[in-house]
Amino acid sequence: MPQANQLAQREMLTTCPYCGVGCGVKATLQGDILSGVEGDREHPANYGRLCVKGSALHETLGGHGRLTQPRIDGVEVSWAQALTVTAQRLNALREEHGNYTVAGYLSGQLLTEDYYVANKLFKGFLGTPHLDTNSRLCMASAVAAYKRAFGADVVPCNYEDLEEAELVVLVGSNLAWNHPVLYQRIKVAKERNPLMRLVVIDPRVTDSCEIADLYLGIKPGSDAYLFNGLLAWMAQRGKLDTLYLERHTEGFVEALAAAQQSAGSVAEVAAACDVDPERLETFYYWFASQLHVVTLYSQGVNQSSSGTDKCNAIINCHLAGGKLGLPGAGPFSITGQPNAMGGREVGGLANQLAAHMDYHTPGALDLVSRFWATDSLTPTLPEAPGYKAVELFEAIERGEVKALWVMATNPAISLPDAARVRAALEKCPLVIVSECAAHTDLLPYADIVLPASGWSEKDGTVTNSERRISRQRGMLSPPGEARHDWWIMCEVAKRLGFAEAFNYSHPWEIFDEHARLSGFENDFKNSAAQGGPQRLFNISGLIGLGREGYDALASIQWPVTATAPHGTARLFEDGIFATPNGRAKLLAVQPRGPAQALSASYPLRLNTGRIRDQWHTMTRTGRAPRLMNHRAEPFMEIHPDDALAAGVQDQGLAKLSAQTGEFCARVRVSNAQRRGEVFVPIHWTDCFTKQARSSALIAGIIDPLSGQPESKHGAVALRPLPAVWQATLLIANTITDRVAAPWQMSDYWARIPMGACQRWQLADTQRVEDWFAQLANWLPTPASIWSQDIASGRLRVAGIENGRLCWWLMVGPPNELPGLAWLEARFEDEALSTNHRRRLLAGCDDGAADTGPIVCSCHQVGQITIANAIRDGDTSVEALGARLACGTQCGSCIPELKSLIEEERPNARAKQTPNTEVA
Repeated sequence: MPQANQLAQREMLTTCPYCGVGCGVKATLQGDILSGVEGDREHPANYGRLCVKGSALHETLGGHGRLTQPRIDGVEVSWAQALTVTAQRLNALREEHGNYTVAGYLSGQLLTEDYYVANKLFKGFLGTPHLDTNSRLCMASAVAAYKRAFGADVVPCNYEDLEEAELVVLVGSNLAWNHPVLYQRIKVAKERNPLMRLVVIDPRVTDSCEIADLYLGIKPGSDAYLFNGLLAWMAQRGKLDTLYLERHTEGFVEALAAAQQSAGSVAEVAAACDVDPERLETFYYWFASQLHVVTLYSQGVNQSSSGTDKCNAIINCHLAGGKLGLPGAGPFSITGQPNAMGGREVGGLANQLAAHMDYHTPGALDLVSRFWATDSLTPTLPEAPGYKAVELFEAIERGEVKALWVMATNPAISLPDAARVRAALEKCPLVIVSECAAHTDLLPYADIVLPASGWSEKDGTVTNSERRISRQRGMLSPPGEARHDWWIMCEVAKRLGFAEAFNYSHPWEIFDEHARLSGFENDFKNSAAQGGPQRLFNISGLIGLGREGYDALASIQWPVTATAPHGTARLFEDGIFATPNGRAKLLAVQPRGPAQALSASYPLRLNTGRIRDQWHTMTRTGRAPRLMNHRAEPFMEIHPDDALAAGVQDQGLAKLSAQTGEFCARVRVSNAQRRGEVFVPIHWTDCFTKQARSSALIAGIIDPLSGQPESKHGAVALRPLPAVWQATLLIANTITDRVAAPWQMSDYWARIPMGACQRWQLADTQRVEDWFAQLANWLPTPASIWSQDIASGRLRVAGIENGRLCWWLMVGPPNELPGLAWLEARFEDEALSTNHRRRLLAGCDDGAADTGPIVCSCHQVGQITIANAIRDGDTSVEALGARLACGTQCGSCIPELKSLIEEERPNARAKQTPNTEVA
């Protein structure tokens, strides 16, 4: 008979929890262990593809570093006590100060069912409008623009349109790194259709440019000039679809007049955008001459004080050319989070009510109130929108909001002007945090901590960027006392006296109610015929699935109704929009530059963004060591001229300063960066480094229409960090609980998780007179072996206890490090061999090759290994893949492989072909 721990292998289908692509995942389970993941070949979002983050999902699991017990005022308590005290404290504040002093802040990491319960609880029964979500930080401007143009928050396109387009335009989107599966789909489509073109519009030369036919490196914030100029050019050259404009739109005259006034000539636009006029006109010609055009835009457009207008400037051009509602065409806002759209479907934004109804939607308050009413309970719905994210924390700072419940997000990091946000949290009388990670920057401010389930445990649905609803299935039990977010809120609601309205026992019941509300008194077509359609969002075709049908639910795109039971792939094919008169609206756009102005004190334009292998604040990806290899430390990317002017060097350390704070990181000098500009990643937090929170450099300036912060356009100054020493310290995981990490007092530190140890990069401006005394203060195990060069200040030293390696230190710049794979493996040795001990200070075995910085995270292939293969004659991506496997899985490293091929090709040896001549 098989043992209990030798259970049969089984597979489950679920959805990736990272970006808005919403890839299907096939998970392999061995008993209660998720042993591996691969792409679901049947899922229409990815057809089996996964990026490196998705491929490493199973490596991010486990009970270590998880919250497993509720806490009140720092003391672990039972769930019964935690739920009761949460309800009591909320009620006490409501009774003393009113419903509007209570607020919630949600996340695109929540499932739709969690979101639905939260919106119903806060707006419907706690009676507060102050419920917003971190989707405000990435999607709000796109949402506001869609509403203004189409009458509803709807993405009209789908992913197949990217493959059917004749022209794809990427604007403010490094798709190759941020949505790599979609990038690979476009790449394959271009290979199949040589006539297909790709234009990349971005201030930075990114990896997305690898397959671009045209690149426009525009001045940051000038997008509205660019697309206003396109509209004016189309009118001037007779490239408008006048029939479409007449039949299906309004506002064209005013929109064109504004475009002509601000961007009436190519020369004008080229000057405003700082681009070459000929390249600009090439783009205009391509766009105007093709019918099947998809413009794919993301945070580079949205995160602006005029983000809504920029989105509408893009939409204007599609409407003017009739380039939507047909295959391969449309303005496509690509979502940042896995369920940003699902959260908006249920009313997760402060200006929404529920089911795509806003507070100003005629009859919406009455409709939702009647739907949510039970036999003995009547909802207390607020009558006007609440505070959007940045405004919410300003209200907390003023003392107007006194209770905040945060779920699955980290506003102490992600919101702009983070120091001000933290000060507001510090003074808030009641902060409740539902979270799955035990160490985040938000938890020190929490009065009540509620341990939540995470991916692989949560059970529900998410909606991706193409309106596709997919199941995220619970496969594992939550660790310890962790519970699902919807369950936590329902239990609190019951103790608040709302049991009848929150008596759910399974997510399918919540989804069913959500579906019923979407179709409640909602008949889009009939209403349109009467002169004014209602809600385009409608999934009433999914009512009554029951638990079995819900568990088996295949992905489907809304609307899903009786007349569209299999979903809707593309919207507005009939030219009828969700506006009162059924017409789309073109908006008059007046371009505005970034509100965070440059000055003599802050002369550099800051640009923030994501990197390839990390996600948000690294609470999940930071648990997978191989995802830390591609960009191990926080960095700033600057142009060589700016580096020279500031006196900073490539791979040196430097500081950025803004009016709101400072940022310290390693320098990457790059010609891909425009002069006068600097790029920093958004991911690093106080859990991973000392002073590399990008939000510390961003002022709390918002788009007045959408409430989205201007996170893309800071103003900063650059100066070197005059470090007199740098060091690399490796500490075995087995002794980390014995170490308090006093080196965090250094001017710079960055923690880099590895498999068997923790790597720390350190630097300081104060000299260490005696390193051995310093190490004795830092570490519990004394130095065992060392090598020191006093003249150069170089030192290598290791601590060994009972034959096991406990720590290893190198004093010197990181570029002197050997490849760390061999050294990391020594931390796994039960006892160091004589030979390994002899080679320990060298950091590598005799004859062991240094593989260099990791380029391919999927297969852990280093730069030196790749360069050597190229010199040996493997001078194509295909040849490198055949030899080393790099570039053969997610494809994200292919642009870097091509760059290395170009650099190393002059040194390559010709491949010897066998002599096949017959004597």
